[in-house]
Amino acid sequence: MDCFYEQGLKFECTGCGYCCSSEPGYVFLSDIDAKRLTAATGLSMAQFLEVYCRKIDMGAFKLVSLKERENFDCIFLTEAGCSVYDARPEQCRTYPFWASIMENRENWDEEAKSCPGIGKGKIHTKREIDGILSSRRGNGPMMVD
Repeated sequence: MDCFYEQGLKFECTGCGYCCSSEPGYVFLSDIDAKRLTAATGLSMAQFLEVYCRKIDMGAFKLVSLKERENFDCIFLTEAGCSVYDARPEQCRTYPFWASIMENRENWDEEAKSCPGIGKGKIHTKREIDGILSSRRGNGPMMVD
């Protein structure tokens, strides 16, 4: 069976902010993400987790996600954009090349309905996309008590 993105896929972020707002969701942090964000905010790990994060109960374990505002905007989203852009989590850096979206053409096309950058801009090769997917598998979310 051929991979639907064998010839690559076009994507270029338009900066619309939709993926950072509008709908409830989770931005799960890896240990690497948390360390990068603590450096960017100047907070200790404990302070950062208290101020900017929430624990998500997944049953047998809990994961760390960024907090959202009441309107579902990411805690770091401002009128000027992401206030921690250079230190943003891997989940944000790799959008829309997430395993759930890349599973099949239908999921990719469905995501394109809410992301105006899908189908525009430069072509990301299959090799590049596979590399992103592989790196995400090796950098799992941090678990807490």
